[in-house]
Amino acid sequence: MGRIIVNLKSASMLITQQDRLYSNPLETLVDFNFDEKVASVFPDMINRSVPGYASIVAMSGILAAEFFQPQTRCYDLGCSLGASALSMARAINHESLSILAVDNSMPMLEKAQALISHPDAQVNKHIIQFICADINTIEIINASVVVMNFTLQFIAREQRTALLDKIYQGMRPGGILILSEKLNFSDGEQQQLLIDMHHFFKKANGYSDLEISQKRQTLEKVLLPESLQQHKIRLSNSGFTQVEQWFQCFNFVSLIAIK
Repeated sequence: MGRIIVNLKSASMLITQQDRLYSNPLETLVDFNFDEKVASVFPDMINRSVPGYASIVAMSGILAAEFFQPQTRCYDLGCSLGASALSMARAINHESLSILAVDNSMPMLEKAQALISHPDAQVNKHIIQFICADINTIEIINASVVVMNFTLQFIAREQRTALLDKIYQGMRPGGILILSEKLNFSDGEQQQLLIDMHHFFKKANGYSDLEISQKRQTLEKVLLPESLQQHKIRLSNSGFTQVEQWFQCFNFVSLIAIK
């Protein structure tokens, strides 16, 4: 697992920069989007913002290797720079492996393709097919592994059930969905405590109060978290027979759902 994390980080840092997007006061704060500016700093941004991200990516590959079925597909939905796709490609050793990495941001996919082509990626780039598309519109076909790491939270709430239903229908029996999300809590004190701890984490990683505040404001209408119970109910309603929480750090969680 350490090899996966180190190689991924060293390759990505060669084509990206330190996140300083919100370090100066901005006159106008626009809604967060995965544009060229974000793509250029994304590895630094997400590793300093999401506790446990590297572990989740590494474990996505390990879990995928355990549940992969020959002659089926793996999907990385909302793939950003393709970290989870790369993790799967390194972990699964089978000649029939095919990974579809989907994102609606062309700047992110362009960086992803540069990353996978770098020698430090240490993977056959032909295994991964990058697709620029809305994940709500693509077909899920013959899948044994589907990964959505911090993707569903950016999908409109009214579209989430249909998306998970589609994923379930497109999966083979015994297949696995890995779903990682930021959580919201109904208890006000619990919610505030976990928000505070998340902010402590960001500050420990070098973000200022200004950076934390400005980025939070840009995400308010874009990143829409739900409770752990809501995720579990939706997954069960879609048909998944086993839904288990395997990771949590502060208000970030990862689940596996098995068909």
